[in-house]
Amino acid sequence: MIPQIEDLEGLEGLGRLRTLAPRQGVDFASNDYLALAGSRRLAKAAHAALERGVPTGSGGSRLLRGNHPEHEALEVEAARFFGSEAAIWFATGFAANSALLSTLPQRGDCVFHDELVHASAHEGLRLSRAEARAVPHNDAQAIDDGIHEWRRAGAIGTPWIVVESLYSMDGDHAPLAELAWIAERHGAILVVDDAHATGVFGPNGRGLAAGLEGRDDVIVLHTLGKALGCEGALLTGPRAMRDHLVNRGRGFIFSTAPSPLMAAVAREALRICADEPERRRALQSLVDHAARVLEPLGARVSGSQILPLVIGDDKRTMEVARRVQQAGFDLRGIRPPTVPEGTSRLRISLTLNVTQADVDALAVALREALG
Repeated sequence: MIPQIEDLEGLEGLGRLRTLAPRQGVDFASNDYLALAGSRRLAKAAHAALERGVPTGSGGSRLLRGNHPEHEALEVEAARFFGSEAAIWFATGFAANSALLSTLPQRGDCVFHDELVHASAHEGLRLSRAEARAVPHNDAQAIDDGIHEWRRAGAIGTPWIVVESLYSMDGDHAPLAELAWIAERHGAILVVDDAHATGVFGPNGRGLAAGLEGRDDVIVLHTLGKALGCEGALLTGPRAMRDHLVNRGRGFIFSTAPSPLMAAVAREALRICADEPERRRALQSLVDHAARVLEPLGARVSGSQILPLVIGDDKRTMEVARRVQQAGFDLRGIRPPTVPEGTSRLRISLTLNVTQADVDALAVALREALG
């Protein structure tokens, strides 16, 4: 293990060595935006499912004996909830994104992806037969120009456009309406990772891509482990998307199916989104308050629940994070390769696990830690 040890020593020298830290302090780090992870309603749903005999484990892949009625029910309800033709469930968002992009784009296609898309998208593209081209962040014109250039060079395949609706480290939104128009004009498929918007934005918490669902050229990823408080991820889109992943998606075919119990809990999470809009209103009020309090300290504000405070230097970022943690706040430093070089930051995540008073106290701690 000498190469691995040397690699770890190198990371430590750069201030980028990662370690696992326990939960402690006021939550400004999680993605539990609506505070559903510990909700009584989800706990009751789990208990009720166990009482009616839903197993905790699936026992096999979905194509073997692992396919449970709870899986099927979740996918039917999710397709109806999000307004898509079909849905397919994966154990994690990483698995869903990587399976999608390693399977659906074909040889001769080209994937034009935002330079800041999630690592799971890059993993799928690494395994894909299609060409992949990064484009500048949130630059719809660059995608349009890139497809034109690709076509002029003689390409006859399908262009794919891959973006996040709400970027997890920057908190800003993609120009989805413009990208949908570009996709339609070029005969492209638009893939939207709606992970950090699902539950928080859109009618009934359907996400920022809600207005695009149901189109035959749009596929959307909805994770359940963030605002929805449970686990797993749904891909929603045309039925051909679902059927092709069932037949060709290695990440689906050769994986043990997710827990049927969690499928039952996920169904309840979708119902909570529709039934309790007051959660989204409370979160937006918290976001508005945090913007006023934290922007003067350097936090970037874009109207979302994610406020990055870019420091730049890796070691200084982690030192500031350590000081804030010592003051009683769970706020984490984010370094490359998760973010671009020179943009190490504190990622301030707002959830209903905190109050406006907590935000005010965090601002005091940040001011002292930044010096």
